[in-house]
Amino acid sequence: MRETFKYALILGLICFLSSSVLAVINSVTEPIIKAQKEEQETQALKELLPQAAMFKPYYKQDEVLFYRGYDSNNHLGGFVLKSRQRGYSSDIEILVSLDLGLKIVSVKILSQNETPSIGSRILELSFLEQFRNKRQESLGEVHAISAATISSTAVINSVKSKISELQSTLLEEIKSGG
Repeated sequence: MRETFKYALILGLICFLSSSVLAVINSVTEPIIKAQKEEQETQALKELLPQAAMFKPYYKQDEVLFYRGYDSNNHLGGFVLKSRQRGYSSDIEILVSLDLGLKIVSVKILSQNETPSIGSRILELSFLEQFRNKRQESLGEVHAISAATISSTAVINSVKSKISELQSTLLEEIKSGG
């Protein structure tokens, strides 16, 4: 009985120390990881709407729904929508750039952890290029990837639903000039 109590106390102490070390490591690395994600997103915005000189986020309840892209004369030039959809094995985070006619300029997968060499084929240019110059209503023409149907369909549905969800807001932004 006494020995069991001793082992339980030692095990409890080890667990406490381990969790304390993990908490300290997390508090140190969390701001670094956040800064790297923000930098990655900023680079992706510039890649998706290269004509934009600056981007202004549009928030809804502390969440960025989309970015407005402005040229060097501070004229609205397009939008970058942020979307997330569950794929086969992970959430897929997607950025979609639209021109002022709400046609897709480009699509970029910001993050994904799909099955390597199968679901990760959603990163291939041949798949992503299918979105170019399409409107929300013509996204049915985008073909899913064989053997990666769930992941590629998730990307297609995510883009389609995000444009549909924000279409009226985007049209209002265009009317007001951003």
